Amino acid sequence: MIEVILLERIERLGTLGQTVKVRPGYARNFLLPNKKALRATKANSELFEQQRAELEARNAAERATAETLAAKMDGLKLVIIRQASEMGQLFGSVTSRDVAEVAASAGHTLNRLQVHIDTPIKTLGLFTVKIKLHPEVFAKVVVNVARSPEEALVQAEKGAAVKKAAAEKAQVEAAFGAPVEGAEAAEQPAATEETTEAKKPAKKAKKAASTETESLEEAPKAKKPRAKKAAAE
Repeated sequence: MIEVILLERIERLGTLGQTVKVRPGYARNFLLPNKKALRATKANSELFEQQRAELEARNAAERATAETLAAKMDGLKLVIIRQASEMGQLFGSVTSRDVAEVAASAGHTLNRLQVHIDTPIKTLGLFTVKIKLHPEVFAKVVVNVARSPEEALVQAEKGAAVKKAAAEKAQVEAAFGAPVEGAEAAEQPAATEETTEAKKPAKKAKKAASTETESLEEAPKAKKPRAKKAAAE
């Protein structure tokens, strides 16, 4: 492990100016050649402190530009036409390069490294994909993978309906969920106690009837030995 000073925020690693430990190969092959970090030497630490204000100002300006672009791109719907089986399995998969090309055709210039596909897209359907516009700014676009433009339209309408239903359900739960559940919980024990009290006489009557039945059933059994004894005499 070696120590480096980050020149920008790196996801799951650290923020600008932070000194972190990384694997030598990761530093040599990615961080250092792409000017995302400096080796954590005394000279580089002094150099970074001298340039800190400039680096932070530049980062803030780039972040502001990315946030403006993210506001335009967030929720963007991209349609990708692919061949697939009857079960909806693609003959191949949708890659980050495919998404970048479709986004470019929609007027948003991206490179494939900015497209983050968390789970490989290998079926038809709607998929949310993250677009990294800045180390601290992401936009989310919806990739609609279909066999035809008509199918893409149907999928989009179904997705909108499902999203609307989920939003309405969330609103209802937020407005009435907790209070209603609390009221039901408060009333439930009282109702249970009343029901139990109402059932007590019925249980006692049932028990008495059961005792009488058992007595009647046992009475003939007690007389049988006497009958046999009379016959013997």
